[in-house]
Parts: sequence; structure tokens; C-alpha cells
Amino acid sequence: MRLLDLIEKTVVGMGYELVDFEQAERGLLRVYIDFVPEDAEKGLTITVEDCEKVSHQLTHVLTVENVNYSRLEISSPGLDRPLKKFSDYVRFTGQEVQVKLRLPMPGASNRKTFQGILHEPLGEVLRLEFEGNDGMAMLDFTLADVDKARLVPKVDFRSRKA
Repeated sequence: MRLLDLIEKTVVGMGYELVDFEQAERGLLRVYIDFVPEDAEKGLTITVEDCEKVSHQLTHVLTVENVNYSRLEISSPGLDRPLKKFSDYVRFTGQEVQVKLRLPMPGASNRKTFQGILHEPLGEVLRLEFEGNDGMAMLDFTLADVDKARLVPKVDFRSRKA
């Protein structure tokens, strides 16, 4: 079984979503988890306890499957969560995102990087409203066009004192 399939089966079986994983230098294995969309909509966020639970279970699974790694890190995807799957673009419709395309997009000043509001996809076509040279414009692209995409974090540093 492929490592991705093994990790995803374990994480999903525990009621979480596998956002991403990476194999880094010196045997480091990083796994990013989140709640499934239904739970995330309830305002649930990944805690240290969630990461600990997944780490414990994955350690056992990786040992049984003889996966060669030296260190395992489990983390939430963070405020600047990457968008990897088509379902991520659907889930975060209406959110501000930054998208870097593999190739410059003709008709959009030959740019590769765009930041704007994600619109509901039209079939397989993803849509991003961004500010162009002539005002607001719409970028239509596919998942295959995307090199990297992330949510733009919204952070309020103002004091909560009344």
C-alpha cells in the first residue's frame, strides 16, 4: 500500500480529513489534518489532543507496515491552509485565497500569481475574482493549472477589551 493511501486511510478512519503530507529530509514525515467540513462548520478546530491521538495511531500503523521514517509530526493546516483538492475550492467558496498557477495566464497580464475571492466552480472550472489593471476581473482555471493555492489568513490583533 502506498504511503499516502496508508496515512489517508488511518486519518479518515479516525474522523479527520488529511489535508496534506510531506516527506522531508532526514526521515521526517509531516501530516496535516483538519476536521471534516461538517465538523469544521460547527466551529471545531484541531487541538493538540487531536494531533496527539492521530500521532499515536499513525505511529502504530507505520510500525506494523514497516514504513521507514525517523520522526512524525502531526499538525493542523494553519490559518493559511493549502487548497489541494477540488473539494477544498468548493468548501472555501467566498474566502480570500492566493493562487499561483503553473504557467502565466494569457488575458490576465500574463501573471501567474493572483489573490482574490474564490467563487463557486462552474463544473470543473474554478473561478477567482481578483483586481486587475482595469478593475475587478474573473480568472477561470482548472485544478491542473494550479501550482500552489492557500487561504489568505484573517487575523485580528486588536484587543478584546471592552
